[in-house]
Amino acid sequence: METRTDIFLREVKEELEGNILPFWQKLKDPRGGFYGEVSADGRILYDAPRGVILNARIIWAFSAAYAALGRSEYLVAAVHARDWFLEHFCDHKYGGVYWSVTPEGERLDAKKQLYAQGFAIYGLSELYRATRDDEALKAAINLFQVVESRFADRENGGYAEALDRDFSPLADMSLSAHDINAPKTMNSHLHLLEAYANLYKVWPDPALKQAVEALLDMVCTRIMAADGHLQLYFHENWKPMPGAVSYGHDIETSWLALECAFALKDLDVVDRVRPCSLAMGHAGNDGLLPDGSMLYEKLNNGMLDESRQWWVQAEAVVGNLWLWKYHGETAGARRALSAWDYIRDHLADREGGEWHWAILPDGAPDLQQPKAGFWKCPYHNTRMCLEAMKIFE
Repeated sequence: METRTDIFLREVKEELEGNILPFWQKLKDPRGGFYGEVSADGRILYDAPRGVILNARIIWAFSAAYAALGRSEYLVAAVHARDWFLEHFCDHKYGGVYWSVTPEGERLDAKKQLYAQGFAIYGLSELYRATRDDEALKAAINLFQVVESRFADRENGGYAEALDRDFSPLADMSLSAHDINAPKTMNSHLHLLEAYANLYKVWPDPALKQAVEALLDMVCTRIMAADGHLQLYFHENWKPMPGAVSYGHDIETSWLALECAFALKDLDVVDRVRPCSLAMGHAGNDGLLPDGSMLYEKLNNGMLDESRQWWVQAEAVVGNLWLWKYHGETAGARRALSAWDYIRDHLADREGGEWHWAILPDGAPDLQQPKAGFWKCPYHNTRMCLEAMKIFE
């Protein structure tokens, strides 16, 4: 007789292999790379620009899925994405990766966003972990060196949010239309940390370890506030700027920071990060609702954005599984299963594939946002499925 855990694991594996990854397989451009956007109703926009975040995350998702499941079609997809990425997103003159290119691979927005460099490192290092692809490792190490030489703030600590193509200062450093123009952000530092820790697993360089430790320290002493919530935006000297409470980032960082500490295999680092991890997990769960879903954010004026965005729900599952397994919170498993039930019953699109962008407060799916695009990628939900399978293996 199947237990609740058995059912959960069967369902997330079926979700990954039967719904999420088949959707992304259909977006392979036979000329190279992956198409840049799919509308909410499933139409591929062949002429849409291609964003670096989407393409780096595609490399990561198929590489990680291949490592976990061993299906050759995932390796083929990862290599297909890698070849086009290295040729067209990498700036072969100045270094680093562009923000966006045309469908033909011509540079479109050549700015160097720290967030993008991080995800390029993350995807390429994961491909090396799965395949021992020397070209991918070489590119990831090169990007690490670019970030350290061009973005690092030696005076204040941390890294610049964005630079121009030639690494000169940039007036508008904002990551997206949703973000403010800030010299440093939580989001970019979090995902640079994730990328560096992933690279360290395959390239245990002393300078890289030092950088991971420094980023973990920033998360715990500068980015996390006293109440466990994350501060989102900062001046160059790390003075906080006004920002919303992002429940999804709180719960995501709670487990990612601890995972990055584990990657260093240093008990002192783990002991320093563990209480911060717990505090951020509790803060993120402030956004949980009785139906198992998690609110998006609380705005500066105290108003709530009550949409249930796809990535926030995925992180609610993983973060609560980590609270259960690594902090001994029995209720964490129950919260994770409840969050998965909400995803399965509301967000997962059984007809069109993948997940909707969000469920709106009235219970309807958000059909104004794309099914795939610059920010809608096979990252949070693929990772959720793989983390669940790994935690229970």
